[in-house]
Amino acid sequence: MKQKTILKEVKLEGPGLHYGKKTSLTIKPAKPNTGYIFIRTDLESNPQIPALAEYVTDTSRGTTIGKNGYSISTVEHLLAATYSLGIDNVIFEIDGPEVPILDGSSKYFIEALYKAGIVEQEAVLKIYDIRENILFSDEERDIEINIFPDKTFKLNVLVDYKSDILSNQYAVLDNLKDFTQEVASCRTFVFLSELEPLLRLNLIKGGDLDNAIVIVDKESTQEEFDRLAKLFNKPSVAVQTSGVLNNTKLQFTNEPARHKLLDIIGDLALTGYRFNANVVARRPGHFGNTQIAKIIREHINALKKDAENANIPVYNPDIKPLMDINRIKEFLPHRAPFLFVDKILTLTDIEVIGIKNVSNDEFYFVGHFPDEPVMPGVLQVEAMAQTGGILVLNTVPDPENYLTFFLKIDNVKFRKKVVPGDVLVMKLSLLEPIRRGIAHMKGEAYVGKDIVSEAEMYAQIVKSKE
Repeated sequence: MKQKTILKEVKLEGPGLHYGKKTSLTIKPAKPNTGYIFIRTDLESNPQIPALAEYVTDTSRGTTIGKNGYSISTVEHLLAATYSLGIDNVIFEIDGPEVPILDGSSKYFIEALYKAGIVEQEAVLKIYDIRENILFSDEERDIEINIFPDKTFKLNVLVDYKSDILSNQYAVLDNLKDFTQEVASCRTFVFLSELEPLLRLNLIKGGDLDNAIVIVDKESTQEEFDRLAKLFNKPSVAVQTSGVLNNTKLQFTNEPARHKLLDIIGDLALTGYRFNANVVARRPGHFGNTQIAKIIREHINALKKDAENANIPVYNPDIKPLMDINRIKEFLPHRAPFLFVDKILTLTDIEVIGIKNVSNDEFYFVGHFPDEPVMPGVLQVEAMAQTGGILVLNTVPDPENYLTFFLKIDNVKFRKKVVPGDVLVMKLSLLEPIRRGIAHMKGEAYVGKDIVSEAEMYAQIVKSKE
């Protein structure tokens, strides 16, 4: 599978839920491996805030992320839409502190993203498998979220507010592809008893009776309903038999539970990864959602680290090498002092691992540097190139009659110093099959478990003069 972004930018406008300020949100394509980045264009420095769990700063009335004192609120509905459509890399430019609330669902974000178009990118998409049961619980808030290993990504949500009006509700999503039809249009909800306190706190300035389902959880007179309608610029409201104000009609009998499912998808997007698991959440909210997102992110980061360590070549001097220096000389024309491969440990059709023992007697240490000897980076690249030469020449029946000439070296990085006494372990891997005598390889050099340098190399096999 490939990573995805959008084809062209798209814009939405509307007030934020709590501050009521009209904001403009522009969603733009992004390069592979960017993830989701918010940019505050209303501020002089245009600060960037990655949509990752470690940047969550508040979950009291929605999910807020922040960095270096700057923040973006109510990100969950936008992230749920983006994540559910399989979009991996986008930039969200916004000229205010809140994402527009729109109708309180993900519906209009979905429509905008479809309008922008979704395109595949060259980069491979990695989907991680959760390897163990993960639990987050909070007895005080009566929250429990379980993550179970599974072959796909699915969600089960149970809400129970111990209310006669909103009792047990259950919602299930077995495939993110069903999000658009089954979940995206489900609006946020609020209890009538919460409205007055929120208004007194000078919040929900951008809220109205069109972007939230109001559930009547207390006895009220029509006079009180008329006063509420006036506050939200509505002619009149009354209570339906379902216990919901009659300004709106429920799209599903379990719309509140489906909206909670929407919220948890948006909050789980903050893991920064796609993963397979069965998410079972009881009474979820933004606090619990973002806490489990942090735990999942840590779990996947540990999996990544384990995978990286598994790919690190290990040198065991007790194991006889595949090639010693004499055999290497049969492949390579290089000789001292410019032969930088001492042993070949393993060799396959697509990968070779060799070593270079960096001694204190290397000729270049005389001048590089007398008081602090360091192996020049260019010679580390040369050592990798020579090791890769053995991989390439192994593809011909008479390697002694061929030479390898390097055509191009890209993406060279030097990460740590290499000094006398180090054993440089070099792994060269073919990035694509050799065609017309041209080899494209990735080279990595390690000292212990630390990668010290890396590069991509293009080499050509040429028959030597007789």
